[in-house]
Amino acid sequence: MKALFKPSLDAPLQLVERPEPTAGSHDVKIRVMTAGICGTDLHIQAGDAAAAAMIAPDLIPGHEFYGEVVAVGDLVDHVKVGDRVSGEGHVVCGMCRNCRAGRRHLCIATQSVGVQRDGAFAEYVVIPESNVWVHSEGNITPELGAIFDPFGNAVHTALTFPMVGEDVLVTGSGPIGVMAIAVARHAGARRIVATDVSPQRLEMARAAGADDVVNVASERIVAAQHRLGLKEGFDIGLEMSGVRSALPEMVENMNHGGRIAMLGLPTGEIPVDWSRMVTRMITFQGIYGRQMFETWYAMSAMLDSDPVLRERIASVVTDVLPTAQWEEGFAAARSGSGGKVVLDFTTL
Repeated sequence: MKALFKPSLDAPLQLVERPEPTAGSHDVKIRVMTAGICGTDLHIQAGDAAAAAMIAPDLIPGHEFYGEVVAVGDLVDHVKVGDRVSGEGHVVCGMCRNCRAGRRHLCIATQSVGVQRDGAFAEYVVIPESNVWVHSEGNITPELGAIFDPFGNAVHTALTFPMVGEDVLVTGSGPIGVMAIAVARHAGARRIVATDVSPQRLEMARAAGADDVVNVASERIVAAQHRLGLKEGFDIGLEMSGVRSALPEMVENMNHGGRIAMLGLPTGEIPVDWSRMVTRMITFQGIYGRQMFETWYAMSAMLDSDPVLRERIASVVTDVLPTAQWEEGFAAARSGSGGKVVLDFTTL
């Protein structure tokens, strides 16, 4: 089969022939139709320090995907050949304390599809049946299905704290940040402010439901507070960027008793005024991945019930390229100026 393959950390990513995977007894084999390019994939392509800390050698990356089931193991009970599916990319051990308590998203021995095991930048991918999400609704396109993984990150982050009637600050208007804005609007937020340094992404944030946007290259967040008449700061902060300066400025603009959910992974240490965190009694919650599978149920229910939300989430995909043009796709994703880039594996 054709696959994007990283033979070693120092070797370039390349489109080559690889052995076709087979499904074990509890596994599902999926013909990949579409696959999204994630920040993790950019690290893997670069072979940088972040990739060195994550990946196993001889790797097919890719963990955001949509496809059709073509084979199932002999102990698979619920997934059928012909099902259209996405996949939860975190494969858990099932036996640690959190797994056995039903908190699988907190598994201490998680292995990630496309990071520690072969992923979906290929014609076929194999994952456990328990990681398969079947799209029973008929309104999920291959492009939308390919971004269920990052959409889940946005939903997990945005729904960490109750949203109804709250004033929300979203720092970072990349694809996941834009989806979080759309979810916050769907969930009943009062005012939403989004930040970024890309004018294109700030326009996407407005289209997704932001009331105001701040280009932090030239303006401070407090200006948006004044424009919207927010006298006491933001009630909820969603830090989606991982930029070193984002969290400290968010803390400065939070109301007393404010709550922050942080998904963005910083590349270094972030200085935070912990005195302010303590005296303002700010709650901080780190977010990683999706709650398995409560987030997935919420995602499907929201998209099925709200055509406006579905359109806003789908609009995050701005580039769909045949897999042969994967280098162009990676360059577009790395530019940081547009939306989600999806590779079409049906047109090799």
